[in-house]
Amino acid sequence: MGAISTTQGRQSKLLGLGVHRPERVVTNDEICEFIDSSDEWIQTRSGIKNRRFTEPKQNVVYMAIEAGKKALEASGVAADQIDTVIVATSTHLEQTPQAAAKVAFALGTNGPAAFDIGAGCAGFCYALTVASDLVKAGTSKYVLVIGAEQLSETTDPYDRTTRFIFADGAGAVIVGQSDETEIGPAVWGSDGSQADAIFQTIDWYDYIMTEGAERPWIKMNGISVFRWAAFEMGKAAQKVLDVAGIKADELHAFVPHQANSRITELLAKSLNLNEETPVANDIAETGNTSAASIPLAMEELLRTGKAKEGDTALLLAFGAGLSYAGQIVKLPKL
Repeated sequence: MGAISTTQGRQSKLLGLGVHRPERVVTNDEICEFIDSSDEWIQTRSGIKNRRFTEPKQNVVYMAIEAGKKALEASGVAADQIDTVIVATSTHLEQTPQAAAKVAFALGTNGPAAFDIGAGCAGFCYALTVASDLVKAGTSKYVLVIGAEQLSETTDPYDRTTRFIFADGAGAVIVGQSDETEIGPAVWGSDGSQADAIFQTIDWYDYIMTEGAERPWIKMNGISVFRWAAFEMGKAAQKVLDVAGIKADELHAFVPHQANSRITELLAKSLNLNEETPVANDIAETGNTSAASIPLAMEELLRTGKAKEGDTALLLAFGAGLSYAGQIVKLPKL
């Protein structure tokens, strides 16, 4: 990926990848016991066949620790060498303390910097951008980046617009130093005018102060998100390629956020990818895991042999905010 080197000196790379997929597989038929829908409708509209739900106690922190262990193992980096931990999540149900500090301690690290990033489904690519820049600046040597979500606890089981889409899981990577550019420049941004496209129904203060209020849930205006993603994200993906100085036909894989298989198809089409270039389709068995979706989708490509370590991949994530982020990376070791 020599063409994408934009700065001289220290560069960054993905050293290892690990994921946690909850054991419990939830079928469309099970989801439809609570919502007025069908397996056929869900598959046609979203591409989802199954998804994974955790046990309530196996929360964001639990899943992040499990994924983090595997990423450390894959990278060969020792826990005490990690000097920064970043957890991207919007479903850590404690406002304080941050999930990252608990995860860092549980993994046996040596008291690194630890913080959470909330950027909805774009969270992992946001966190990866920050980690890459920390490494390139010399602030950090090894950064553990984790996307983890427990959306089974924050979506209403009776809401037919969100319940079939969202799911649970976690994915983690280690970012370290490199002589060559293996994580390209980020293209990222937000559109706050569409903040109400994906939102929480009631804020915690109003919930506490309002007698008989229903607990907060995540809601989504699917049509707004679909239109925005279909029109804006194709342009963003092209911009990622442009700043990295590579062409679509040089890509070995495309890893978009697993929001909806129809959005994925539209994005792949807009890029004019080679027909044989694999496009991640982890959504079919995993659902939309928000900030965990990109690392889980990378893992699926590597595990099934559709892509291999060192391949050049375009990552592109988008979601609540509405926010988005993307970069070209060389795929890590699984």
